[in-house]
Amino acid sequence: MVQVDPGRILLITFLSTLLITSSIAQKEEEEEVDPNSPESTTPKEVTYDSRSLLVNGKRMLFFSGSIHYPRSPPDAWPDLLRKAKMGGLNMVETYVFWNVHEPVQGKYNFEGAYDLVKFIKLIQQHKMFAMLRVGPFIQGEWNHGGLPYWLREVPNIIFRCDNEPFKMHMKKFVTLVIEKMKQAKLFAPQGGPIIVSQIENEYNTIQLAFRERGDSYVQWAAKMALSLDTKVPWIMCKQRDAPDPIINTCNGRHCGDTFTGPNGPNKPFLWTENWTAQFRVFGDPPSQRSAEDLAFSIIRFCSKNGTLVNYYMYHGGTNFGRTSSSFTTTRYYDEAPLDEFGLIRQPKWGHLKDAHRAVNLCKRALFSGSPFVQKLGPDQEARVWEQPGTSLCSAFLTNNDTKKPQALRFRGQDYQLPPRSISILPDCKTEVFNSQMITTHHNSRNFVRSVAANKNFNWEMYREVVPDDPGNKLNEPRELYELTKDTSDYAWYITKLDLGRRDLPMKNEILPVLRVASLGHGLHCYVNGKYIGSAHGSKVEKSFVFQRPVEFQAGSNQIALLGFLVGLPDSGAYMEKRYAGPRSITILGLNTGTLDITLNTWSHQVGLDGEKNQIYTQNGFPKVQWVKGGPSEGVTWYKGYFDAPEGDNPVAVKMTGMGKGMIYINGRNIGRYWMSYLSPLKRPTQSEYHIPRSYLKPTMNLIVIVEDEKGDPKDIEIVLVDRDTICGFITEYHLPSVRLFEGKGGKLVALEKDLKPRVELACPSQKQIVTVEFASFGDPFGACGHYVEGNCTSPVAKQVVEKFCLGKPSCNIPLDTPDLHNKNEACPEMKKTLAIQAKCAFKA
Repeated sequence: MVQVDPGRILLITFLSTLLITSSIAQKEEEEEVDPNSPESTTPKEVTYDSRSLLVNGKRMLFFSGSIHYPRSPPDAWPDLLRKAKMGGLNMVETYVFWNVHEPVQGKYNFEGAYDLVKFIKLIQQHKMFAMLRVGPFIQGEWNHGGLPYWLREVPNIIFRCDNEPFKMHMKKFVTLVIEKMKQAKLFAPQGGPIIVSQIENEYNTIQLAFRERGDSYVQWAAKMALSLDTKVPWIMCKQRDAPDPIINTCNGRHCGDTFTGPNGPNKPFLWTENWTAQFRVFGDPPSQRSAEDLAFSIIRFCSKNGTLVNYYMYHGGTNFGRTSSSFTTTRYYDEAPLDEFGLIRQPKWGHLKDAHRAVNLCKRALFSGSPFVQKLGPDQEARVWEQPGTSLCSAFLTNNDTKKPQALRFRGQDYQLPPRSISILPDCKTEVFNSQMITTHHNSRNFVRSVAANKNFNWEMYREVVPDDPGNKLNEPRELYELTKDTSDYAWYITKLDLGRRDLPMKNEILPVLRVASLGHGLHCYVNGKYIGSAHGSKVEKSFVFQRPVEFQAGSNQIALLGFLVGLPDSGAYMEKRYAGPRSITILGLNTGTLDITLNTWSHQVGLDGEKNQIYTQNGFPKVQWVKGGPSEGVTWYKGYFDAPEGDNPVAVKMTGMGKGMIYINGRNIGRYWMSYLSPLKRPTQSEYHIPRSYLKPTMNLIVIVEDEKGDPKDIEIVLVDRDTICGFITEYHLPSVRLFEGKGGKLVALEKDLKPRVELACPSQKQIVTVEFASFGDPFGACGHYVEGNCTSPVAKQVVEKFCLGKPSCNIPLDTPDLHNKNEACPEMKKTLAIQAKCAFKA
């Protein structure tokens, strides 16, 4: 029998307990969350002064991005927020969309894609703060500017002014939203992520239209917001007379130069909308804004007292269903750092991430130093933040010459700046970033035909029947907004006209002309059941005139006009008094002269029979008789089936061969398409329409299309979306990447010894480089997906790139690698550029 010493057992037990306790304490210390950080649920005090917002008294630089919850399905929210955080953001902004939350007066919806609480909580889980722009008027290219349609029908209402009915409903909804946020403990003083809220939206643009009732409305809105006691600052964007303590903020492209500043000495410089491109309307050509210009703008703003920049949009997403405003495309701000499909758009995403890093390297100087400006030339300057008597110093060197590069001498050193660019020197010596020099990789988007989804749609069609006499008669055509009440894009106007043989022209080559003057947005015309044609207005000019020769018959004639809308207006004064639809209808060329039939008694029907019977659903489509699909003219429904596309890339439908209408997937409306409305470049403004994967089943997905012009579905295809084409474009003049620097103990530290220019490539989604499609070391030019060799190029460039990159998920190619500078080097006297285009794919 073994003797056990009781004292030894006690010692071992004590030591084991001590070890476990120490381990737990160490783990808790490692996992302890900074109480000032966004993910902390510790209550945080949010205040401000003339320099910045303060969280628990701590100054912070905020890089924020607009991501609107209704413009993406909920299953996409976590990935979008993850990519926003990876892109260097520490805040996410969203509007609150009144008309989706209260589509019917007194009936609220905060579920599914409209679950605002869930979205705000996800922002916090992804370690970011939130900016809540309550509005409740939001504009945002959203249907009716976010205001519910029923508000138009409130007696004596005038939107957005000192009008009691409007103020009553506005206060009721804003109070409901704020209380919902408070109940979920989402404001920072409750431990939530919301540190700033907005009331109203860009009101200065219409304020003068209401005179003193506009001025008093601003005062009322501010007082009402403050009374809700959120204990976080309130803002009004583009509001020069924002009442204290409301902060007025800037919207625009270059607030560093256009913003005159806050309207009070104790308010900070905040930028609520830095437009990453431009929203597009049907008929527009492509809209772009370069990554270089965006980077210039935010650095300029931060160098001139700015401490919060919000990108509008960081992810635009999709205007599903009928949610877009007048003529706005279904795809929204696709040129943002995260494109419509949530894919990272390079170099915009990466270049802005680098800009955020570079500005943050200057944070201590920006908040502890004093600013001054030093002229370095006619269009050149240095903005310096320095703490006298210490080494704390950061400088922003600016070349405002838009055409020529300039050599700037600053504190005994020379710096070469490209045209219209800013260089950042976090220690007033080391140039770590220039807004014009992109060191991140580029990519190009591809739409690839799906193999699995395009086997056979087996298209069938159903022609919408023109109503005979739907009733609802009035002497004249009703106004289209009031008639549809935002329940459908469509409404029928039908009248009958008796013509004698002597009324009609005697010569066969002469036909009467039907003329319809309309206030918008468009119409299709049928006479005696035959489709005659269509016409429409535009975003700029909604009104239009439809004119077509018509073969009337002796006796009774039916004239049917199908008026259509492309969203409700979203901006301007007196929105409740906007009108659309036919205003004057005449027939020219009759033997009896011009006949005005505007007051001929018109029947009305809201919506299509296909909408009423929901034939876009599995339960609804058997209600009508379908036949084999083919070309159509006039309102026609098409249905087919497809299997879910292979892989997990985003999905879209390419609407080749179609005219205008809407698309339903498994009963869900994914938005309006308009292929026939061509831009000045003679191309549709949008050809591919996003189908969220969460809308799909593995097989037998029902696609239903309502085509209201002319179309043939034979060339429609389901496509997969990727950004697997990656590129690099670096010159020997380029700076090293800012990612090679960090701040340590108040000093700038290089992370590597080799700080020479290099091309960095990285594949998305754990793919690897399978092909080098282009490589040139010399003077190539062009953009990713379209590079062209210049006058000279190294004969071994492609071979060298393949050696560094093939079979790898990422690679770096130094521009000084000996392989590129061998005896066969082209143009040895010239500073060269290395341009690369490669293809990524999963390993076979």
